[in-house]
Amino acid sequence: MNTFFIEQFGCRATQADGAAIERQLREQGSILARDSSTADVVVLNTCTVTAAADAQARDAIRKIHAANPAARILVTGCYAQRAPEEIAALPGVSFVVGNSHKPQIPRLLHSIAHLQQPSRSETQFAGVELAPPTRSATQDFPHQVAPILSGNVFDLTEVLVAPVLGGEGNHTRPTLKIQDGCNSRCSFCVIPFVRGRSRSLPPETVLSEIRRLSGSGFREIVLSGINLGTYGRDLRPRAGFLDLLRRILEETSVERLRISSIEPLDVTQDLIDFFASDDRIAPHFHMPLQSASDRILAAMHRWYRAEHYSRRVELIHDRLPNAAIGADVITGFPGESDADHVATLDFIAARPFTYLHVFSFSLRPGTKAATLSGQLPGHRIKTRARELRSLADSKSAAFRRSQIGRRLRVLTLGRDPADDPDLTPALSENYLQVSLRAAFPPNQFVDATIASETGKHMLAEPLGTTAFCGN
Repeated sequence: MNTFFIEQFGCRATQADGAAIERQLREQGSILARDSSTADVVVLNTCTVTAAADAQARDAIRKIHAANPAARILVTGCYAQRAPEEIAALPGVSFVVGNSHKPQIPRLLHSIAHLQQPSRSETQFAGVELAPPTRSATQDFPHQVAPILSGNVFDLTEVLVAPVLGGEGNHTRPTLKIQDGCNSRCSFCVIPFVRGRSRSLPPETVLSEIRRLSGSGFREIVLSGINLGTYGRDLRPRAGFLDLLRRILEETSVERLRISSIEPLDVTQDLIDFFASDDRIAPHFHMPLQSASDRILAAMHRWYRAEHYSRRVELIHDRLPNAAIGADVITGFPGESDADHVATLDFIAARPFTYLHVFSFSLRPGTKAATLSGQLPGHRIKTRARELRSLADSKSAAFRRSQIGRRLRVLTLGRDPADDPDLTPALSENYLQVSLRAAFPPNQFVDATIASETGKHMLAEPLGTTAFCGN
């Protein structure tokens, strides 16, 4: 019986895939190792959204191989889908499996569990066919390359299912991926090419997973996807995202539901009204903005303009004035002028954003943006990113101050042993990081009054609690 370890990179969707692979490997009898240095098989679940993500994966492969040269290293995820031969040529890599073939990983690893380290010529294990190195790959790389299980044409209709239980909140806020892939073609984004077309979990599967999580004691569940607002459009009969949210609240006992990123055009008046109608759904909207210059938005192939986005923000703020409103922003897109950058700064400054995720443009091979003229020098991109992050800090601080004196319901998180024993970290429904002036176990709802600001956290006085449910 082999041992395995999964090294995770990237977004919640990638982490959800890793959680599903872990569940499947455990179910077939494999044992989770404590770390990569003691595992028979190390699965690297990669991201490729930026060049830095690619470099991080390559560095991890080198370190794992140096520390545990006997381990079989299987590289999967978005980088493995985008550039499999590049990864296959790295010393220590035994297999490369793209997102298009991720569901076959458990069968592949089960087949080789009792084999010695496979030779590079082995191309098939128990019906799992692995493509041998291509002639171009062997010409480009003088040493042998690992076999590849990947495909340029995505015919995958499956969504890997398993909640992500680790990470933020110390196992108190699981993330459930209900949608994968994307049918849009934003010019900067490689994700549609490495994750395929949009596909959704059937509603009954979603409900079943949420009932299981709630029954295990989890009190807040986060729904995620690559393009969450498109949920259900691929299903027959067709389902809708808002209909799914209604069913979750009507048919499960989940106490708080939170959604991850959603495209601005999917934030409708009906969706906002639904959020405002039930306090079991967190008043938290994360809508990618990317730019507030209409010229740049057109070049990015985004399906809205600044005024459309602004209207969504106004609708949210009018209906839910204390909601968290976050955005992704890309700076340094090819051809972005000083005026375009200032337009984005002014747009953000004038609206009630509560936080931003700022990204420097990263050229991704195969995307439309990689062929555009007007690529900006790195130093200019860094300067613009600093200005946006400074603005983000001031917007977040203003929002935190606006919440002083309010009564909020917070969910207690796991405490680090090094933390102050008289303070308990918690998260509010509107995404404030809170420190409660009392000691509480994790996974407990506490009503609290926000008393003051300390750094990027709020100090809060507890008013009462609900019954604790362990997990």
